Amino acid sequence: MDEKRLERVRSFIEERGWKYSYSEEDGCGSIDFEYRGLAYHIWEFDDGERGVETNLRHGGRNMEHLHLNRLRRWAGA
Repeated sequence: MDEKRLERVRSFIEERGWKYSYSEEDGCGSIDFEYRGLAYHIWEFDDGERGVETNLRHGGRNMEHLHLNRLRRWAGA
């Protein structure tokens, strides 16, 4: 397992002390975590073009920074 996938998002979650699970399949990372009692999922995909999607909001190619900014706003960081 390549622990470098979604590294910035994982680091942010760890800094906040939030519990999460990380998995990887076919070279794409996947994170599940809870915030204020709601479950969230962030995952990478590769449909010939790499991208990130989440149930926070859908994103496209190289959108990890947008998801990270959303988490920062939630946490008041």
